[in-house]
Amino acid sequence: MLIVQKFGGSSLADIERLRRAAGICLEARRREHKLIVVVSASGDVTDELVEAARQIDPRPPLRELDALMATGEQQSAALMAIMLRSMGAPAISFSGWQAGIFTGEQHGAAPIGLIMPGRLEAALDEGKIAVVAGFQGLSPLGDVTTLGRGGSDTTAVALSAALGAARCEIYTDVDGIYTADPRLVTGAQLLKEIDFRDMLALARAGSQVLHAESVRLAMANGVDIRLLSSFKSSEGSVVRALPDGDRPAFAGVTRDSAACTVSAVGRAAGAGTLSELALLLGRAGVPVLGGSAEEGCVSVKVAQAQLLPALELIHSAIIR
Repeated sequence: MLIVQKFGGSSLADIERLRRAAGICLEARRREHKLIVVVSASGDVTDELVEAARQIDPRPPLRELDALMATGEQQSAALMAIMLRSMGAPAISFSGWQAGIFTGEQHGAAPIGLIMPGRLEAALDEGKIAVVAGFQGLSPLGDVTTLGRGGSDTTAVALSAALGAARCEIYTDVDGIYTADPRLVTGAQLLKEIDFRDMLALARAGSQVLHAESVRLAMANGVDIRLLSSFKSSEGSVVRALPDGDRPAFAGVTRDSAACTVSAVGRAAGAGTLSELALLLGRAGVPVLGGSAEEGCVSVKVAQAQLLPALELIHSAIIR
């Protein structure tokens, strides 16, 4: 049985975190699973690479920026393979193109067009753990491309679909999706399951829990995604297709420099929800700066200083 595991940058930020992530990989291997591990760049490496380029040229060529940014994931892949080998497991690292990931020509946000996983399959058949640099591929012109911020999620889902993986597990610094951010709302509940449509709506609203393209790809190919924490034991949350009646309600938050957007997602986002939320906040003295409604997601914008009361009010209203 093949498992694909993906580790985000916070899970790889230093050697001890890398070792912990490798331990999770080894536990899966001990259960006699074939294993592909997809890795992001560690910590803030991608931001540091972009900043270095912009110190030279405020608008660096996109082709060169892609070539530069892709090195962050390649470092992580090599280090993970070295760590796994030091812990007694045969492992081999692959760049995106070595793994057979081919994309369109759009630098900075290239779509995956084709996967030819022959080298990965050969490594798995030899009993090796295949460690793949996420976020990258090769264009028809032979240039390095990147898939957009969060694109390692898409790499993991695409490989799961191409190779028929039994599971796609994505590890971050949170242990799943809650009805609201538990750091902000007392009583927020961990959701065991979320529908693809609701996760996609949340991602398109600006949430960074999962890359929007990864959710779209998972929905199109029937790849269930389990969201887990690298730092605590938990069953996490599974993103999959759910009947309409089983779709939970939850609230998401995205921020920019001036304001915050609070989104009601899932069964909470029905007809008339936007006006109801605006009325609710207005009665509580929370000014609404704007709003939008799409299928499965209703959002209101409030000032940064009003985030906590707005989130608590909306969470209380939708979690009944």
